Amino acid sequence: MKLSAPLLTATALLSPATAQLHDLAKQAGLLYFGAATDTPHQRERAPYPESYAQYDAILNDPSEFGQTTPTNGQKWLFVEPQSRLFNFTEGDYVADLAQNTNKLLRCHALVWHSQLAPWVETTEWTPETLTGAITRHIRAVAGYYRGRCYAWDVVNEALDEDGTYRKSVFYEVLGEEYLKLAFRVAAEVDPDAKLYYNDYGIERPDSVKTAGAVRLVTMLKDAGVRIDGVGMQAHLHADNHPTAEELIATSEGYGALVDEVAFTELDVRIKMPANETKLEWQKECYQKVVTACVKVKACVGITLWDFYDPFSWVPDVFEGQGASLVWFEDFSKHPAYDGMVQTFKKLIGDKPGNGCKRRRRSVAGGKA
Repeated sequence: MKLSAPLLTATALLSPATAQLHDLAKQAGLLYFGAATDTPHQRERAPYPESYAQYDAILNDPSEFGQTTPTNGQKWLFVEPQSRLFNFTEGDYVADLAQNTNKLLRCHALVWHSQLAPWVETTEWTPETLTGAITRHIRAVAGYYRGRCYAWDVVNEALDEDGTYRKSVFYEVLGEEYLKLAFRVAAEVDPDAKLYYNDYGIERPDSVKTAGAVRLVTMLKDAGVRIDGVGMQAHLHADNHPTAEELIATSEGYGALVDEVAFTELDVRIKMPANETKLEWQKECYQKVVTACVKVKACVGITLWDFYDPFSWVPDVFEGQGASLVWFEDFSKHPAYDGMVQTFKKLIGDKPGNGCKRRRRSVAGGKA
């Protein structure tokens, strides 16, 4: 089900927002506020070509979004569909968009158990041959995009729900050595990119999966392997989400181990049908993420997992849930948009001298 703004009252439709999200994020001391995007005419975008012009105008606005991520185009399935046969067409669409609109590019994802090319899952691997395949894949993909990526999600979702290692093809053959291998090769190939571990369900401080992420990062560091950041995907629920204090505690915990953290795939899904109460819960969740990132020194930015409801992955994966982003199908905004604007403004106003929380770094692949 697609949700449009007419379900809301006239009061909810009045937008006080004047400044936009990326501009406000920078004023609050973040490096970026961004939105991921996918290739036109593919997957969730395919049924809505009539929306592209208006969608592109919002996405391309540098005041609104100063960073982007390809939701699919750099994944193994698309860049190496057959062994040693590489195709960068979909990844290039978003990389070129980032360059042409002066956005930071977060690249995603080098090693992941899902959306693998079928040959990776069906090959009878030995440790030696799988090591070679991982090494070749990372060298080819990260090498092709070298110098364009602010950060790489080097390994994505290596943990199961109980915080133990996911029994992926990589883990079954190589154990945790595949994690060390992936980060070592990525560091060698693109030394200027920030190297991240990225996962969902690692946003609450008392979660067993959060504990697993801490163990994973600690294992890499103890082995002398470079890891620069932890990405909290933050696929959250409007009716049951972490408090700002929990998000702050978790982010600070990761920040004690790595240089930076980020909210990398933020969306807040609603049990449909949506109504004003549920949209208010959603607004509060988005505001809590903004609060946490601004208040944690290590947090560099927030990325929405797209911004336009019809292009969301949520309805196709979670039956009966949706409306997870901040623009409705008719391109009016969820209350969450203005909620984030208000939270940024309050946090900016609360800062002594209205100064930023950190000096923004110089970055590869674009300007903040």
